[in-house]
This record gives sequence, C-alpha cells and structure tokens, in this order.
Amino acid sequence: MAIKSTVFKASLQIADIDHGYYADHALTLARHPSETDERMMVRLAALALQAYKLQSVCSGDGTLAFGAGLSDPDEPDVWLRDFTGRTRLWVEAGQPEEKPLLKACGKADEVVLYCFNHAAEIWWRGIENKLSRPQNLSVFRIPAEASQGLKALAQRSMQLQATVQEGVLMIGDGNHNVDIEPLRWK
Repeated sequence: MAIKSTVFKASLQIADIDHGYYADHALTLARHPSETDERMMVRLAALALQAYKLQSVCSGDGTLAFGAGLSDPDEPDVWLRDFTGRTRLWVEAGQPEEKPLLKACGKADEVVLYCFNHAAEIWWRGIENKLSRPQNLSVFRIPAEASQGLKALAQRSMQLQATVQEGVLMIGDGNHNVDIEPLRWK
C-alpha cells in the first residue's frame, strides 16, 4: 500500500509592500512522502513572493493555488490561473531538469523557479545554457540558510505572516522568523 501525502493547513497573511498587495490566504499543502519540510516551505514562500500577481495579472479574478507538485510532474508547485483557465503563472521549487521547465514555458505565460539547498550553484552551472532561450522563465536562488530556516515554521496547522519589502520576504509565526532575499539568476 502506498504512503499517502501529509496534509498541512496554513493561514498566510501577506503584506507585499513592494507591490501594494495585502491579503489573507487559507492554504492546504499536501506534502508528498518524498518531500522534505524544507521543500514544502520553499513552495509556500514562493507563493508568498508571487501572490501579488493575483491582483496585478488577473485583477483579482483568478485562482492562486498549490499544484500537485511531486505527485504529478506535469503540474507546477504553485500556479495562477485566470477565470478562463489560462495558466498565467507556473512556479517550481528545486532543481528540475530542463525538459520539464521548457515544457512549462510553453504551457504558461510566465514560469518562475526558486532553487534552494547547497547544490543549487552546481546545478545552475550545468543547466544555465540550456535555459537561456525562454524569455518567460525567471530563476531565483534562495540561500541555503534561509531555506533551512523555513523548516522551523513547518507545522500541521500554521498561522504565518509574510511581508515583502525591498525584495526581501520576511516570514514568521510569532516564534520563528526567516528573512529570504532571493538572488536572481535569470
């Protein structure tokens, strides 16, 4: 019998000062059995960093949600779809191979990748030239210390506050706080 995903609930208050976006999000995250708390929380941080596009791209008339992630390689970790069902934003976390990323660039208006962990630089050096073509792809590096710090926030039921100011995401639960300044690689 297969091991099922673990369900996490998060109440996320976002104050994105950089983009004038302020909203509360009630989220459900399904953590695949092979997914770490670090990766799951990077997905949540990526959603917080990109949430303003719900307003700026879809004028508030869209759906921002977690995709199947590791359970289905043909789905993003986070997506934004407008009311017509068109995928406006595709967000990935980790160090994927180039073929799925290039395929995603053909399915969505914009693709954003958040790399993390100590091996990200090595991965990027090996794949950078293969990803130079797509104009709708952005790649960011989350420092390893920050992504590892996110693990302390992982709880089955989370109450989180996220503030984005001057490109830095400050996320916390009242007991632990993590500052993430993504480095743009592409």
